[in-house]
Amino acid sequence: MHIGIDVGGTNTDAVLVEGRRVLAECKTTTTVDVTTGIVKAVEGLQAAQAFEPSAIKAVMIGTTHFVNAIVEGRGLAQTAAVRLGLPATKALPPFVDWPQRLRQVIGGHSYLCHGGHEYDGRIISPLNEDELRGVATDIAAKGVRSVAISSVFSLVNGDFERQAAEILTAEVPDLLVSFSHEIGRLGLLERENATIINAALRELAEQIADGLTESLTAQGIHAPLYLSQNDGTLMDLEYARCYPVATFSSGPTNSMRGGAFLSGLDECAVIDVGGTTTDVGMLHNGFPREASSEVMISGVRTNFRMPDVLSVGLGGGSVVREQPGGVEVGPDSVGYRLCQQALVFGGDTLTATDIAVAAGLADIGDRALVKNLDRRLVGSVLDHICDQIATQVDRMRTSPAPLSVVLVGGGSVLVPDKVEGVSDLIRPPHHAFANAIGAAIAQVGGEVDRVFTIDPNRRDEVLDSARQEAVDKAVAAGARADSVRIVEVEEIPLAYLPGNASRVRARAVGDLVLEDAPRRARA
Repeated sequence: MHIGIDVGGTNTDAVLVEGRRVLAECKTTTTVDVTTGIVKAVEGLQAAQAFEPSAIKAVMIGTTHFVNAIVEGRGLAQTAAVRLGLPATKALPPFVDWPQRLRQVIGGHSYLCHGGHEYDGRIISPLNEDELRGVATDIAAKGVRSVAISSVFSLVNGDFERQAAEILTAEVPDLLVSFSHEIGRLGLLERENATIINAALRELAEQIADGLTESLTAQGIHAPLYLSQNDGTLMDLEYARCYPVATFSSGPTNSMRGGAFLSGLDECAVIDVGGTTTDVGMLHNGFPREASSEVMISGVRTNFRMPDVLSVGLGGGSVVREQPGGVEVGPDSVGYRLCQQALVFGGDTLTATDIAVAAGLADIGDRALVKNLDRRLVGSVLDHICDQIATQVDRMRTSPAPLSVVLVGGGSVLVPDKVEGVSDLIRPPHHAFANAIGAAIAQVGGEVDRVFTIDPNRRDEVLDSARQEAVDKAVAAGARADSVRIVEVEEIPLAYLPGNASRVRARAVGDLVLEDAPRRARA
């Protein structure tokens, strides 16, 4: 048995799974500190289906801890950005496009140093050790605890980033280091931004990892703990301490993976209607389609692995208002305060949940408290919601071909059985817990994404090498070797670079090894 947990803006969902069977499910209100809500969810599972804590082989969690920290600007460490690229790259220094508020929170310390490579691995300028020692002295004096090291074309050669880290940590021993070649993709500014965000979260990641471990240990669960990543795969707790940025979009990704699992479809759209937002994404080979361009995180452009998801502020907790020209649903939501503020719970705020109860689509709270709602208002709100969702599905299409849609999430009761432009609308069993199920059944992955100089006569050899490297990374991350498969290979010729340069991406996934997984030490 293993446990899957997904923390949303309104609810924390948990499922107890044995093989491919869902034994128990529990939905609790998300708490301000998140961890308390996780504890309550596990207690709810125990109440629904008694189990021996020692029988749990793994716990998988999708959490909003880290993305919330960036959005709210709290719990972030003082961070320095060290870029290796001089004499190039002086025109646009680190933090150049950051919102002032977020830059001030983490200190905005930036340094330009010599180094970097051309696309083909040629050195721009040698690393200057004295220059880096001066940087180390300055960041130590400023009390900086975390550093993001970026280098021009470090995806081709990351040696300079690693050498710079050795020099900095020799001078400042407790410094936490994040490398751009391990986090972002092509595009220096976006890759650097993603690395800075990761570095700012490193201390918080340590605290959250310890907190999650303690909360499960207190309930007698000593199984390995994994966090969901943006691409639908898992990472262990030690990896999460180093790469917290990889969890940012785990919520929508878990829902899409859960939708694929519950429906049995690998190629479809998934609509996840939660308490705060509705997320629409496309599945390819059972995994979310990845965003091809940069992704904005709290006003900062980044380019690390993120699913291609359209989110709209529409969910069970969305506030409903009557306007002269019609109705407005969201984008603001009462969130985890739904049980205090919604009309059906004795509150004074009209929400989408109240509309669902009044229309007979849901049976929660006290229906008598909404029995006098205007029928025309109820119908208008439901029509508005249907139109909004149809628009989002249309925006995600890549062809006019008939599209199957899997509907999941606790707020999915708001969606009618027919949506314009959708050929087949599937509402599978356990759909309200698809996010937690997606976490519980997640696999382990490995990815290669870098620039290769490809000789026309050796193209197949280079692609095979990239595939094998992705497989090796998946196995190293904890996948069972005989279960690993390649789910994506992409080759993009880079016409603007001289020679036969191509960007090659290969991704492999496999089942997690549970039998031999190392168990966490007992407290």
